[in-house]
Amino acid sequence: MKLRVGVDTGGTFTDVCLFDVDSNAVQVTKVSSTPDDPGTAVVRGVREILEQAGAQPADAIGYFAHGTTVATNALLTGRGVKTGLLTTRGFRDLLELGRGRRPKLYDLQQDKPEPVVPRDLRLEVGERVRYDGSIEMPLDETEVRAQVRRLRDEGVKAIAVCLLFSYLYPDHERAITRIISEEIPDAYVSISSDVLPEFREFERLSTVVTNAYIGPTVAEYLARLRGNLAELGLQVVPHVTQSNGGIMPFPTAEALPVRTVLSGPSTGVVGAAYLATAAGFPNIITFDMGGTSTDVSLVQDGRPKTASGMELEGRPIRSPMIDIHTVGAGGGSLAWIDSGGHLKVGPASAGAAPGPVCYGKGNTQPTVTDANVVLGVLHPEFFLGGKLSIDAAASREAMRELGRGAGLDMLETAEGIIRVVVANMARAIRVISVQRGYNPRDYVLVPFGGAGPLHASQLAAELGIRTILVPETPGALSALGLLMTDLRTDFSRTHLVAAVPDNASRFEELFGELTHAADEWFEAEGIPAQRRELHRILEMRYAGQNYELPVALPEGPIDAAMLAELQRRFATEHERMYGYSEPGEPVQGVTFRVEALGRVDRPPLNARPLGGSDTRAAQIDSRGVYVAEHRDFVERPVYAREKLRPGNELRGPCIVEQMDTTTLLLPGDTAQVDAYGNLVVTVGS
Repeated sequence: MKLRVGVDTGGTFTDVCLFDVDSNAVQVTKVSSTPDDPGTAVVRGVREILEQAGAQPADAIGYFAHGTTVATNALLTGRGVKTGLLTTRGFRDLLELGRGRRPKLYDLQQDKPEPVVPRDLRLEVGERVRYDGSIEMPLDETEVRAQVRRLRDEGVKAIAVCLLFSYLYPDHERAITRIISEEIPDAYVSISSDVLPEFREFERLSTVVTNAYIGPTVAEYLARLRGNLAELGLQVVPHVTQSNGGIMPFPTAEALPVRTVLSGPSTGVVGAAYLATAAGFPNIITFDMGGTSTDVSLVQDGRPKTASGMELEGRPIRSPMIDIHTVGAGGGSLAWIDSGGHLKVGPASAGAAPGPVCYGKGNTQPTVTDANVVLGVLHPEFFLGGKLSIDAAASREAMRELGRGAGLDMLETAEGIIRVVVANMARAIRVISVQRGYNPRDYVLVPFGGAGPLHASQLAAELGIRTILVPETPGALSALGLLMTDLRTDFSRTHLVAAVPDNASRFEELFGELTHAADEWFEAEGIPAQRRELHRILEMRYAGQNYELPVALPEGPIDAAMLAELQRRFATEHERMYGYSEPGEPVQGVTFRVEALGRVDRPPLNARPLGGSDTRAAQIDSRGVYVAEHRDFVERPVYAREKLRPGNELRGPCIVEQMDTTTLLLPGDTAQVDAYGNLVVTVGS
């Protein structure tokens, strides 16, 4: 028996997916997350699914991957470590000055986030590198040593180092690292020339400081989990997912935790892209609605759209990542009444503990899940295939109490919660589609997570999307995506080079250096030649612009013809993004990137023959679901997802239940089970 295991930690549940390579069988399970130590739920979930499979980890698991929110939570909750900063003289306050603009343009009272490194722990050193990489002032190592000792006396646990133009000349930062190791051997050290060798001083500084601040927390968690898994019998090297949709070994993640900020959400996008492309839908919008938040992303031609960074709590983080937009809208999002008497939903969440009111764990403030229980959409007695009993009466009482504050009855309040949360999620999808120059009507919506399929039809109708693809195991797709995720790392370097024929050799040289670094990584990871894959990307701009657009390079040497093709592709991308291009204007190459992929074996998707359309054998029940137009409950058929067969056809309104989620079809919706077990829904007009 040879097994591959993926574990995704969410705010409410931890999902575990097991793939048996010999039988091609996939099993999934869910356990409640343990926020105080997420690794506890990970180990419990692995043990539980191995018992179901009748296997032992020592001789069965050949691959283990984990999606985690530890880095994100450490930032959001301020649970990093005491961190110091060493920077070039004169740049001590850059972390607070930032870009000199308010977080919200028209809100004069909005405060900037507090720096994670206070001013008294931000120390300057004498050195200066010029914009072209030449040395104007050598590093004063005596001063560096004195400043490091000051930080040691202050009791810092981590030190970030960010010097001016170090991406062109990293030797000064490396010398500082050596001194720190001599003076504070156990300090966690993060230098910007390793973490982000790119320009834009503030973003580079913010990223390396973030990496240092969360580094010990993430490293401690991964090391502890690695030990617990070893005690369980795991013998292979465990991997963790990155924000870019790839995976890396635990030790690498311990050194570069900033690359795991979107660890959890990224794998769901990868899994959705793989499943949807196989089903014939390469252009999709992913919609991952869990217990705490909703993550949305866009996939074009089977490849997730990527971004060079993001802002989290007002702090920029520059690292290659899948372009994911997150809003505080999940099944556990709390509903509340604002000072004006208006109904609001989120971003605060009931989380795993105490959870929604219906869990009976002490929460009295209704959530999105409670609204669906009150409306009859969710099973009124239990979730997770009967593993979790619920108290529907408690949900109804909490809904009545909330509605009094807005002058609404129980059902109006529940219906209002659903409408508000759908509107919040629609805005999120417009961010990654309309605001990026893409029309959501041209894409298929792929919902997953525990609550995604429950709201997909309403969301699609709001956005004008006509087709929905519900995967066979949507509640655990992020965990399943971990089994489809490649080993990946990214190499980058900033150099401003005019995109003219005379500079073709310079472009070739810069990409050659990055490719050489990628080859060394392939060798270090032991990735065989037949599984290696490289993608070259050049961020380009018109001379004088402040921001760049990424352009993929075709294969082949970089010569005058290649540069002309790059300029053409850049103009096309500029036209799509901004609505115009400027033929004849000088174009620059700015940041050179190489994505290195080590392909892994993916669970095969086996198409099954289509059968008849009759679904009577799959109907297990019927129940009243509240319909706002009728202001009453109307009986709807309920189907068991595991009893549906390829070729079966459904007509809304109806409900499809399975262990990990519930799918709601509205009046006018039709659906067919395809050859891969997906539910392909045509949204009614």
